Amino acid sequence: MITNFGKVGVLYGGRSAEREISILSGTGVLQALQSRGIDAHGFDPAERTLAELAAEKFDCVFIALHGRYGEDGSLQGALEQLGIPYTGSGVMASSVGMDKITTKIIWLSKNIPTPRYATVAPGDDLDKVVAELGLPLIVKPPLEGSTIGITKVEKAEEFEAAVALAAGFDEVILAEEFVTGREFTVAVLGTGKHARALPIVEIVAPQGNYDYQNKYFTDDVQYHCPAQLPDALTAEIQKHAVDAYRALGCEGWARVDVLVRESDMRPFLLEVNTSPGMTGHSLVPMAARAVGISYEDLCVEILRSARCKMVKAQG
Repeated sequence: MITNFGKVGVLYGGRSAEREISILSGTGVLQALQSRGIDAHGFDPAERTLAELAAEKFDCVFIALHGRYGEDGSLQGALEQLGIPYTGSGVMASSVGMDKITTKIIWLSKNIPTPRYATVAPGDDLDKVVAELGLPLIVKPPLEGSTIGITKVEKAEEFEAAVALAAGFDEVILAEEFVTGREFTVAVLGTGKHARALPIVEIVAPQGNYDYQNKYFTDDVQYHCPAQLPDALTAEIQKHAVDAYRALGCEGWARVDVLVRESDMRPFLLEVNTSPGMTGHSLVPMAARAVGISYEDLCVEILRSARCKMVKAQG
């Protein structure tokens, strides 16, 4: 665990569809670290090369990138090659966590509850999927985040257009049963047996529409932290979140999104974000505040966990 940070790079921006949000996250992190006297510098991989990153001679980096090329293991692999310690999950966990389909396969193997699903592509027999999963359905590109490319399909005739939209982002599309209920998220900090869940946040969006605009750019969404839930259900959700985090091999920090079904109060895990948002609307800082961890302290704690994850070859 790092105690003397040296020169720190804050990686933000990037080339993904979530660039705008990453800039907001990275700016917040950069200011927070600088406010604690840390020699932190911003670095945008969309505007500068890996050679320039190496030339900066950062002692460690805080990854505030979201989505492709920053949260999917590709950048993590480059940092391993450069020998630069970094925050968050390693190459494998980042790659798996970015892929909602692979995540589901692993979770189901560990008996972690997640909504039923099917994989589809343009031209597939969509009637068969509707017969299997029912309606409504959620159709999404499995490698995107921030609700990008997602459609709620309420009628069978809407399915084809939803698949076409998602296919603009990914070749294989995730069709998932729609769970009617309350929406929650759980931040997890730490690694391995030291991983711990922060208080649960409940998300109450206008007409249940927690889309990109509502998520980042309006104050119409209500957040309740800690979420008002029975103690036993709170403990169950937090345990599932930590188990899900460990199952993928996550490190440092992440956020697990959860739905609790209205009919029977059963929780279902949707996805894990291995580089969550750190904006003024973001949920990990909100959960941290509920247990007395300031935004600045949270950034420092995450940075302190930075390391290279790959085992060095013996020789």
